[in-house]
Amino acid sequence: MIYKIKKIQDGKLSLSNNGELSIFFLGTGSAFTKKLYQTNLLIIKGDDHILIDCGTKTPQAFYELGVPITNVKKFLITHSHADHIGGLEEVMLSGKYVTKTKPEIIITKTYKHLLWDLSLRGGCGFNQDDIGLPLIFEDFWEVKYPDRIQDYSRDAYHYNTGGIDLKIFRTMHIPEEDSWDSGFWSCGLIIDNSILFSGDTRFDPAFLMEIEKKHNFKAIFHDCQFFNGGVHAGFDELSTLPPGIKEKMILVHYGDNWENYTEKVKEAGFDSFARQWVYYTFS
Repeated sequence: MIYKIKKIQDGKLSLSNNGELSIFFLGTGSAFTKKLYQTNLLIIKGDDHILIDCGTKTPQAFYELGVPITNVKKFLITHSHADHIGGLEEVMLSGKYVTKTKPEIIITKTYKHLLWDLSLRGGCGFNQDDIGLPLIFEDFWEVKYPDRIQDYSRDAYHYNTGGIDLKIFRTMHIPEEDSWDSGFWSCGLIIDNSILFSGDTRFDPAFLMEIEKKHNFKAIFHDCQFFNGGVHAGFDELSTLPPGIKEKMILVHYGDNWENYTEKVKEAGFDSFARQWVYYTFS
C-alpha cells in the first residue's frame, strides 16, 4: 500500500504535521447525503494546509473536530454547488467581523467573478456601506491567482503554496454536455504531481488516461455515483477502466447506500471507498 491511514488524536484535527503529504476528508458524501457530510478535503503538509471546498456541513465538521473553521488559512473552491460552497458565507462573515482576518483563496479571475457575482455577493456584499459602495470579494479574501500552464489538453493552472504544489484543471461536470469548455466552471487537482483529486466530474476516461500517463499517480481520489447518467461518474463506467488505474482509485462523493457496494468495489478492482476523518498520508 502506498499510503498510510492515521487516525486523529484525541478527537481533534490538526492543521499541521511532520512534513508528510496528508489528505483529510471532512466528508466523503454526495450533495444530498445525510450521513457522510460532503466531499470537502484538507491538504496538509508541514505547517501548510489548504481546504478544498467548503460545503454547507463543513463548518459543523470543523466544530466537531475541535477546530474553528476560522483557523483555516487557505482555500480553493472547485465549483459552485452548495455542497462545495455552502459554508463560505460563514467563513467570510466570521473572518471579517469576528476574527478580523482574511484567509487566502486560490482562484482564477474567471471563477472569482462567477463565485462572487452569482453566489456569494447577495449574502456578503451588503453588510456595510462605509464609502457609499457595497463590499467586494477582496474585502473578505487575500486573493491569489494561479498561473496559466499549457501542460494539458484543456485549461489548466499552477500554484505553489509553501510546500504544496497544485495543478488545477477544468473538469466536465455541469450541464450534461460533451465538452469541458462549454460547461460551467469546475475543476480538479493534481497535488504534488503525485495525487489526483478528480473533483466533481462525469466519466472522462480520455483525460484521465492522459494525466495518468504523464504523472503515474500514487493515488486517485475519484468522484463516484451508483447509477449512470447525470453529471457524475458512474460506478459501472469507472469499472471499465484498466486494472492499473482502478487499483489506485479511492472512490469519493458517494451516497449513503455505499455499504451495499463494498464487495462490488473489491470485485471491480478498486482500492476502496474514501474514509472521512482519517489522514491519508503519503511519503
